[in-house]
Amino acid sequence: MTALADRPATAPIIDIAKIRRDFPVLNEKVRDKKLAYFDNGATTQKPLTVIYAMQRFYAAENANIHRGVHFLSQQATFAYERARGRIGQFVNAAENAEIIFVRGTTEAINLVAQSYGRRHIGAGDEIVVSHIEHHSNIVPWQMLAEEKGATVKVAPIDETGEFLFDEFEKLLSERSKIVAITHASNSLGTILPIKEIAAKAHEHGAVVVVDGAQGVPHLPVDVQDLDCDFYAFSGHKIFGPTGVGVLYGKKALLQDMPPWEGGGSMIERVSFAGTTYAPPPMRFEAGTPHIAGGIGLEAAIDYVNSIGRENIAAYEKDLTTYAHEALQEIPGLRLIGTARNKVAVVSFTLGEIHPHDIGTILDTEGIAVRAGHHCAQPTMQFFQVPATVRASLAFYNTRDEIDALVRALHKANEVFQ
Repeated sequence: MTALADRPATAPIIDIAKIRRDFPVLNEKVRDKKLAYFDNGATTQKPLTVIYAMQRFYAAENANIHRGVHFLSQQATFAYERARGRIGQFVNAAENAEIIFVRGTTEAINLVAQSYGRRHIGAGDEIVVSHIEHHSNIVPWQMLAEEKGATVKVAPIDETGEFLFDEFEKLLSERSKIVAITHASNSLGTILPIKEIAAKAHEHGAVVVVDGAQGVPHLPVDVQDLDCDFYAFSGHKIFGPTGVGVLYGKKALLQDMPPWEGGGSMIERVSFAGTTYAPPPMRFEAGTPHIAGGIGLEAAIDYVNSIGRENIAAYEKDLTTYAHEALQEIPGLRLIGTARNKVAVVSFTLGEIHPHDIGTILDTEGIAVRAGHHCAQPTMQFFQVPATVRASLAFYNTRDEIDALVRALHKANEVFQ
């Protein structure tokens, strides 16, 4: 490991020591060992700025929003809507009304399926997904297709986990109504060419729905440049709170979509004779939202911006390359997913050792990874494995932690010899 550890980083220098001080949990010990947190694909840790923003709201500004005339309600409303605007800027939405607060990526995709999909999908229509989708971008479309008599078609990948664009293009026809695609695979890390996919889908009249849960934490995202119709992501995967997420949608599409939940806030007028609905985004935000979550997500985005998304992407690319090289030194280790363009996700198997056993051994060394199918069972089936070990990295991870992972995997090999 010495040669690899001595190799200079190619990424721009970021103050990793300062960044790690911003995340208190990284100083914790697990099993009396220094924590190495490699489960960022499941959820990321939260910087102090996010923790303080939510604490400040509950301590000094807590009130319900939008309809109150008293001071605290006005303050809470301003903070929540400011967060919507900041998030819109972050993904370059054309206007704030294109940003809908939801609980997370799963709810966002279901919203599109149940509102846009139910109105526009009929018998014989086709919905195209890729072979490396998270279950959240497969199951809602299967449910819709079953209800409407439509078909779900699957764009293939190759043995490296690379998306086969030419084969995807062959699937498109006048029957293609929705292309639901991930920006980056949660199980392999593969980055998909969203801009090119959207352009080709639009040639056939299809609407493009992007699962950005693993895209936003690792990549600069400009929804206007990508020209996707919908883009969904979760706050907790970009260093923000759990229970809050975002659906971006083009204004013209949102205005034509019916609400999918009824209740307070999403109406203009209610009587027993009938109800008229509020315009987007309120039409899709029934009930009291996760106000503190929206404010915390704004703080997380400000934190990411303070480091620089390009700096984050470059640092993580260097770290991922280092991890790939280091892990390949381990006898019996097989990397699953070696596409040319990846986010910081490293999946692997180790000989005949079950991934859950590996995860348990790593935990005794203070190393947190994810072991399982990662809600991507079709991907596991493609690679003919029941599960993998996934080390998903973030900009607060270090080469030293990867070295610790490698040492622990050597121990795992020794235990099962």
